[in-house]
Amino acid sequence: MPHDRWQNFFNPESFFSDEWLRSSKLPAVNISEDDKNFYIDVVAPGFKKDDFTINVDDDMLTISAETKMESEEKDNNNKQYNRREYSYNSFTRSFQLPDNVKDTNIEAKYADGILKLNLLKSEQKAKPKKQIAIG
Repeated sequence: MPHDRWQNFFNPESFFSDEWLRSSKLPAVNISEDDKNFYIDVVAPGFKKDDFTINVDDDMLTISAETKMESEEKDNNNKQYNRREYSYNSFTRSFQLPDNVKDTNIEAKYADGILKLNLLKSEQKAKPKKQIAIG
């Protein structure tokens, strides 16, 4: 039945896999570390530096970006058409910061489609141990 094959081809639920839909919404993130720093690279082409917002609240690092574009074509050379296109792209990613990160000293740079964050490590603070009595 050729008709059924074409119907499935144009059905977004069968055409796009779940993996493709998940990966299209969030940018790829690479996290690495050395002795002094953690590094977070967010692959986010198509954005400008001013499109990003980076916040730290209660040891939660949140990176978000939003961009909107609009273009319009009008009647040209006596052709009867108008076209207006909108483009909107946004994402938000959050990361729990380790205990040994100085959240007051985070550097961020955006170049060549990659947002690079440098998180300075501090001395690891040992959390106090406490024994809980069973009643």
